[in-house]
Amino acid sequence: MPATACLYSSTAPVWTPPRCWQSPASSGEAIFLEAEPDARTYRARVFDLFEELPFAGHPIIGAAAALHETADCDEDQQWRFNLAGKSVTVVTRRTDSGYFGMLDQGHAQFLGEVPVDDDIAAVFDLTRADLDPTLPLAVMSTGLRYLILPVRSQVLPRARIKADITGLLEALGAQFAVLFDETSREIRHWNNDGIIEDIATGSAAGTIGAYRLRYCGAQSGEAFTLNQGRFTGRPSELVVEPHGVPDNITSVKVGGGVAIVGHGAVVTPRSS
Repeated sequence: MPATACLYSSTAPVWTPPRCWQSPASSGEAIFLEAEPDARTYRARVFDLFEELPFAGHPIIGAAAALHETADCDEDQQWRFNLAGKSVTVVTRRTDSGYFGMLDQGHAQFLGEVPVDDDIAAVFDLTRADLDPTLPLAVMSTGLRYLILPVRSQVLPRARIKADITGLLEALGAQFAVLFDETSREIRHWNNDGIIEDIATGSAAGTIGAYRLRYCGAQSGEAFTLNQGRFTGRPSELVVEPHGVPDNITSVKVGGGVAIVGHGAVVTPRSS
């Protein structure tokens, strides 16, 4: 589904409607931007279908591409977005099909390993035997806290969320969950109620980059491709590049292509 970026002004002397662009990035997320005094710097707020999020990857990448579109320049551009809890940068470049954006999600937090539990596997309609015995369950964050469940090869097609997992995740110190197959470097992620599966989740990809550097032998500064969306009929590829050492992951960059598919303005009544 598309992500929508809206640029608005709260300090203009006259009412200014936000300008909006839409890109086919993620599951119904929207990002609202307000220009800061520094060039190419914006205050940003992100929302999904249910709530405001402290961070999300694809809306930020899509917003950077939309800003590049308005800049009308061929050179690579760097943008800074100030969120409520952190600041991130995105480098964008033009491509034959639109844009490519690389988001630096910053330092990754390791929030602990989680003991293997039959109940955790069961909420994804799996069993303990479906989990990868060589890798731990862990909670990691580059802005959103994800429970990472490594699974054996060929298990992802059978996975599904049977009931809302929000309470289980909160008990483990996580906000969301992502299933990860190291063999195919593929993930699956749903909203916590399991109704909507995402086709490309930048925030989850950031945690996988950190996880692979910590547990799977990924090398600092070497990018790899992460697959997602195959089971929705919209296969996607994300470029992930972790930096640091296993005990101190200083940065995870996540990138992908962006196509601008629409633009317009949101018009609200003028105040009297």
